[in-house]
Amino acid sequence: MKKLFSTYRTTILLLAAILIGGIAGVVFGPATSVVKPFGDLFLNLMFMIIVPLVFFSIASAIANISGMKRLGKIMGSTFLVFFLTAVVSAVLGFAGTSLFDPLKDTDTSSIIAMMDEAEVAEEESENISLLAKLVETVTVNDFHLLFSKSNMLQLIVFAILFGLATALVGEKGRPMATFLQSGTDIMMKIVKIVMYYAPIGLGCYFATIIGELGPQILGGYVRAFVLYLGITLVYYFGFFTLYAFIAGGKEGISVFWKNAISPSVTAIATCSSAASIPVNLDATKKMGVPKDIAETVIPLGANTHKDGSVFGGVIKIVFIFSLFGQSMTDLPTILSIIAVAFLVGAVMGAIPSGGLIGEMLILSVFGFPPEVLPIIAVISTIIDAPATLLNSTGNTVCAMMVSRLVEGKDWLKKAFHVKTV
Repeated sequence: MKKLFSTYRTTILLLAAILIGGIAGVVFGPATSVVKPFGDLFLNLMFMIIVPLVFFSIASAIANISGMKRLGKIMGSTFLVFFLTAVVSAVLGFAGTSLFDPLKDTDTSSIIAMMDEAEVAEEESENISLLAKLVETVTVNDFHLLFSKSNMLQLIVFAILFGLATALVGEKGRPMATFLQSGTDIMMKIVKIVMYYAPIGLGCYFATIIGELGPQILGGYVRAFVLYLGITLVYYFGFFTLYAFIAGGKEGISVFWKNAISPSVTAIATCSSAASIPVNLDATKKMGVPKDIAETVIPLGANTHKDGSVFGGVIKIVFIFSLFGQSMTDLPTILSIIAVAFLVGAVMGAIPSGGLIGEMLILSVFGFPPEVLPIIAVISTIIDAPATLLNSTGNTVCAMMVSRLVEGKDWLKKAFHVKTV
């Protein structure tokens, strides 16, 4: 029991704080505004660290990729598999929310006061062409604008370019790659320090939110969790089996499920894609995946391939769209939701409760006020374990599909033939 609590301590404390805050909001109503400054303190601390955290984590992940010298065929196959599975996840996630809206029949009229800032963002972009809007979405016209939490996607683009250039420079770029890794470690330590205050800050903020919006939003969170569990079961058993079949036929299915339990249990137990890397590497090698492919796909996937986070991104976006009463029926909006959810899966940090970057990206792209962050942060907390299961274990079956593309259709037979000789 003690070991179980130690593993899930952060999640348990956050859930307890959210529960206590929710009860306080229901009982005391608007009077909970007295604790709002404690929630604002937590929110401001997170806003302070989000820009350097995004830059260092993404630039470092790319600059320190050990597989950069690997054949282009392996890297190309890896990104192709990552891209296609993430797109499937985004589409499936949106289909799920279309059938089961977490906030259906929920009274969200009290949130209208928060619409002003979002409306400003919409009005400013009304007369801008699609191409111009795309340019504004991924770039800024001055370097200092990258240091604003409102330009999250632009910062991510710069961080990717910076990390890629550092890696391509080769040996001369090693000092910078080391610096970026050091910066990432430092920022993660800062996040850990701030997270000690998270139960108090998030609990107070949630109490205020429930006090202002009413208890009806609690039902939305319960439905969001139930929806996510349903999607998890469908994707884990259905689509992972399909991916294993694509990789190696019936034998691929057998090999995958024979070795998938250990990575799955580790993912649920640790709630960390990074912590699951050693177990995933061992499992993929038992699945017959060549050593060089496994050591490229698994570490890279831990940072850039997170199907569970894509599902979570769709639910968060739909949740906040419903909260603000915005339409999601037109094709451009549907495509934008799928695209942003795909990006959320790519930028999530390989750490427990690492959804902050993705959540800020959602608010930045769709023009919602930053003050909404705690509302969707709750979703990250309640789906953490099943999301990590899909994020981490999904990389093992992706490694099998990459092997199929690189080694040919008989890769599995060759792998086990070599082992038995």
